[in-house]
Amino acid sequence: MCGIVGYVGPQQAEGVVVEGLRRMEYRGYDSAGIALVHDGAIAARKRAGKLANLEKALAEDPLPRACTGIGHTRWATHGAPTDRNAHPHLGAGHRVAVVHNGIIENFAALRAGLERDGHELESETDTEVAAHLLESAVQSGATLTEAMQQVCRRLEGAFTLVALDCHDPDRVVAARRSSPLVVGVGDGETFLASDVSAFIAHTRDALELGQDQVVTISRDAVEVSDFDGRPARADSYRAYHVDWDLSAAEKGGYDWFMRKEIHEQPAAITDSMLGRHDAEGALQLDELRITEGELRAVDKIILVGCGTANYASMVAKYAIEHWTRIPCEVELAHEFRYRDPILTRDTLVVAISQSGETADTLMAIRHARQQRSKVLAICNTNGSTIPRESDAVIYTHAGPEIGVASTKGFMTQLVACYLLGLYLAQVRGTKYGDEIAQIVRELDRMPAHVQRLLDAADEVNALAEELSGTRSVLFLGRHTGFPIALEGALKLKELAYIHAEGFAAGELKHGPIALVEDRLPVFCVVPPRGRDQLHDKMVSGIQEVRARGARTIVLAEEGDDEVTRYADDLIRLPVVPTLLQPMVAVVPLQLFACELASRKGHDVDQPRNLAKSVTVE
Repeated sequence: MCGIVGYVGPQQAEGVVVEGLRRMEYRGYDSAGIALVHDGAIAARKRAGKLANLEKALAEDPLPRACTGIGHTRWATHGAPTDRNAHPHLGAGHRVAVVHNGIIENFAALRAGLERDGHELESETDTEVAAHLLESAVQSGATLTEAMQQVCRRLEGAFTLVALDCHDPDRVVAARRSSPLVVGVGDGETFLASDVSAFIAHTRDALELGQDQVVTISRDAVEVSDFDGRPARADSYRAYHVDWDLSAAEKGGYDWFMRKEIHEQPAAITDSMLGRHDAEGALQLDELRITEGELRAVDKIILVGCGTANYASMVAKYAIEHWTRIPCEVELAHEFRYRDPILTRDTLVVAISQSGETADTLMAIRHARQQRSKVLAICNTNGSTIPRESDAVIYTHAGPEIGVASTKGFMTQLVACYLLGLYLAQVRGTKYGDEIAQIVRELDRMPAHVQRLLDAADEVNALAEELSGTRSVLFLGRHTGFPIALEGALKLKELAYIHAEGFAAGELKHGPIALVEDRLPVFCVVPPRGRDQLHDKMVSGIQEVRARGARTIVLAEEGDDEVTRYADDLIRLPVVPTLLQPMVAVVPLQLFACELASRKGHDVDQPRNLAKSVTVE
């Protein structure tokens, strides 16, 4: 999500910064900008759209030569992708320029305070608040480093900030909290970037910052401190040498973007939760433009999507109905308008699309709006068509997803669906505040749970290597495990090009058990214990396929010893509530599909016959 570059050195900063931004285009973005220090002033250009738009503007109206600069490619969060909202942002007197990744959760309160003090902010972004605060601090006598420390102590959320002060042209100052930032150390020049791909053509010596740290770079020095101004301990940040080539650097050292995106899921979940609840766990969905009165009037919800988004909808149905008692239907978007659905003003249609441009889903919401129903989009791409044509939106903040097969996109769609269900329960009073807060706390723990599964990826990779010659795999699940079985099968179809089917385990005796043969791999998603006999029913299904020779690969929560005797292979899942189990159960299935496809020699990021965004019906 977004790309940041900073530079101090002997080279023309514009060239270094623009080159670095180009190296990070793979991250995805919707606008770009650059700021340089020249002759005691800031010179800046920024444009919505691709980097080519910025380069065209620079060619038509060149910036002066400078040796200090910062740049940014923006993935819009606060404010539409426009020239005005693009980064860098300047302080009131145009002394300080700032670029920013992440989300400043308390920006609204900070902005209100600035406006009371007479500041006029020009954009819709949270970033501009930081620019005004930093400039106020340096005008009061602080150095830019001191100003950054002061401002960061006031900020809530996850962010990387990079700033320059035209009165101090030989330094760039940056800060990091839960958002990536790396320093490149060259010969008489120093770099800052979101990842090493931005500067790997110049140096392979890098410094990875720790949490809540401020770094000041000059041509020959790097100084690291904490937000309170104390020099950072040497063991709180890490120096290392990059031994990847440029292509691998763009992928963070992973062989595939998809594998990188699987491993980015803890951060994606964190980003999706940022700013969505207060300290007491009460939800606050700022993007929602549907009034609480209108939400209380909703008498039916229809969730529409295609492929992976459809499976996210199926999980959402279980959660939303349980928490709100509102009837929910799940529809394939491409079938929705052709079956003449019953829609009223009190129907809420929830459209799920990673790209926001899925043609089938777009046609579905247009039909819903023609019938006067309210439409809420769950989407990852700010400014795309589906959010623009919807009454409300919940952005997933997954960051760009390059791999065609969705992973972190699906994960953050689940988060958004849970947030919607809990917010409806809060508005309608179907859950007490402490109950909602408890579920929110469970969601906040999910990044750590997912990370534990990723740390054990070698176990799943070894299983994929062992099964690399298989031609068919089945997936079984009950309750919320059923859509995860479908998603696991879809990933294998997309990537490994083999027969894969997902079934509701209760359907086995009604036909699918005929497919079971000796040593057929069957993934079994076991519900947590103690949930309405679901667990015991699933165990019975595992016994049925195992009795017919299947190789059972069982995903069960830690401490569930009952399943051990029925598992040929056992993958342990963290203990989480039943409705949230999809967030952990899907991770081993993603890893398995990615590794199996790799073992087969397939292009994991660009599977045959598939496109990332389906823009035709």
